Amino acid sequence: MKLHELSPARGSRQARKRLGRGVASGQGKTAGRGTKGQGSRSGGGVRPGYEGGQMPIHRRLPKRGFTNIFKKQIAIINVQDLNRFESGSQIDDVALVQQGLVKGRYDAIKLLGKGEIEHPVQIKVNAVSKSAQAKITAAGGTVEVI
Repeated sequence: MKLHELSPARGSRQARKRLGRGVASGQGKTAGRGTKGQGSRSGGGVRPGYEGGQMPIHRRLPKRGFTNIFKKQIAIINVQDLNRFESGSQIDDVALVQQGLVKGRYDAIKLLGKGEIEHPVQIKVNAVSKSAQAKITAAGGTVEVI
């Protein structure tokens, strides 16, 4: 097979509709826009969500809840995630970002106790669960809450 022999699969490509090419074309004269009115004009039409003066659905539906603008974004890591660090290494927020365990914006980092850790590490985080602290100290490591 050569480059000039390549062609798309049958039925995968469809010719565009050629509007306004004479009455006999089937899409001539008004080109599918109907007659007169805002929709028939070039540049015409209504904005998204406009319902012809009827109360729009986004105003008819009841609103519920609110967004707390003071909410703290807490990045979560688990004990099992610390296995990728070497034995005895010191882990802080910079090291966690470099390893890709923490991404995006956050106000605090919390260590949770999912999984096991095989070697001792020294970790500095903003918050830690009791089970996570117990697992790290059992492995010979230390947890510092900053």
